[in-house]
Amino acid sequence: MNQPTKTCVLALDQGTTSSRAILFDKAGRLIAKAQQEFPQHVRSFLHAGVATDGSGEDRGIVEHDPEDIWQSQIDCARRVLVESGIDARQVAAVGITNQRETTILWERATGQPVAPAIVWQSRISTPICTRLKASDLESEVRRRTGLLLDPYFSASKIVYLLETIPGLRQRCLSGEILFGTVDSFLIWRLTGGRVHATDPTNACRTLLFDIEQMGWSDALCDIFDVPRALLPEVRPSSGSFGEVDPRWFGVAIPIAGCAGDQQAAAFAQGCTQAGKAKNTYGTGAFLLFSTGAQPVTSSNGLLTTLGCAVGTEPAAVGKSSAASCEPHYALEGSVFIGGAIVGWLRDGLGIIEQAGDIEALAASVDSSGGVVLVPALTGLGAPYWDPFARGLIIGISRATTQSHIARAALESIALSVADVALSMQQDAGMGLQRLRVDGGACVNNLLLQMQADVLGLPVERPVVLETTALGAALLAGIAVGFFSGSAAVDEARQVERVFEPAIGETSRRKLMQTWHTAIERCRDWARPS
Repeated sequence: MNQPTKTCVLALDQGTTSSRAILFDKAGRLIAKAQQEFPQHVRSFLHAGVATDGSGEDRGIVEHDPEDIWQSQIDCARRVLVESGIDARQVAAVGITNQRETTILWERATGQPVAPAIVWQSRISTPICTRLKASDLESEVRRRTGLLLDPYFSASKIVYLLETIPGLRQRCLSGEILFGTVDSFLIWRLTGGRVHATDPTNACRTLLFDIEQMGWSDALCDIFDVPRALLPEVRPSSGSFGEVDPRWFGVAIPIAGCAGDQQAAAFAQGCTQAGKAKNTYGTGAFLLFSTGAQPVTSSNGLLTTLGCAVGTEPAAVGKSSAASCEPHYALEGSVFIGGAIVGWLRDGLGIIEQAGDIEALAASVDSSGGVVLVPALTGLGAPYWDPFARGLIIGISRATTQSHIARAALESIALSVADVALSMQQDAGMGLQRLRVDGGACVNNLLLQMQADVLGLPVERPVVLETTALGAALLAGIAVGFFSGSAAVDEARQVERVFEPAIGETSRRKLMQTWHTAIERCRDWARPS
């Protein structure tokens, strides 16, 4: 029987609150998608008997059931094929993109998790990081990884599991247990336990990967006391990760792309050359600024991270090592509260019924009327890194209305992003010509116009807002020859609209000065006395 023509690539987009499966055609157009939410398990330090980090706050523990992650993802993949009417034999390759840093340990023999997945948001390993900082190890860790010594990343989460599950360390040393971020767990399951692998964009978020040597670091494993036997092989982001076992879709399909969510989005946005940047508007806001072949150490508390690594051989030839790839570096900055401030206006203040109402309400006035909102609901991220800052609304008068507060909320997102973008340009020693954007909040035209105004730069919105999944699809399709190399990124990335700055330099400077004054008013507010 003749094989059907390969017509699409399947992207598996495993996120923090839901799993998605999306099919893309040869032009990078979205054919069909399926999405499924899964449960979040949140506990408090106090209820779990874990010491807090000394800030006087109970920051909480966030976990997922790895089986929920797996089941929701495989169900979405099967559903998108059925609902689109596409035969699995028409799928050229599978690409995977995922929530980063989330930590899973499972049994090599059975594939069964030995504990809940510790989610990137969880602060359960804060005492471990505090202990390591007290030993003056942070500078060495940062030099090798580009990261801060923080429970956000995977290594301290592994240590927590090793220290709290009886007998686990010995099982790890004997090779019975495997570690992976979500991508590795999915690859293991999809391949029927044949492949234990990850890519550089996920490996570099573990605090165990040397971003200049492009490999796992014995020195870092010693610092954290993590057995090397746990760690997956690191392969190029665009390359072979084995084949999907036929039991899942009825046919073997190459897994040929893998990248963490933010790097996958940056790849789809064409941010592979120094000086190009993207911002993803989600719960927070996540900026990646490409610095090219050289890592840049930030003076503003930004992270140094790796971009996607494209292999030099077709995926069909076989696996290759990430160490053989030319590394590509970026600066990364995170704004903790982005779109979440709109959710707070809805759920906390009740001034809108649904998130989509914010644009019309904010647009009903031509300015915020002097109101400034600083969305430091969980402290301030880059470039301030103040866990004791708290949210603030200032400038309220008798004339203030809900519309002014709504407009100030949107401005706060744009101003927060502008702060990080400015810090990135200072650190990189190069200017930004335009900002490429994606994420759910990109449908808000007023927000993107504000962003262009406060940056003084054009802001580009693509036709396909599902850039994270598109990045995974492009990485996989390039590896198997379905897409025409790097040119495919330019072909797939179509700009839907460009927002040009509409205010002058004087107005822009005044906005930023007022914003920075408000920032200083909210800083250090919750520090214990």
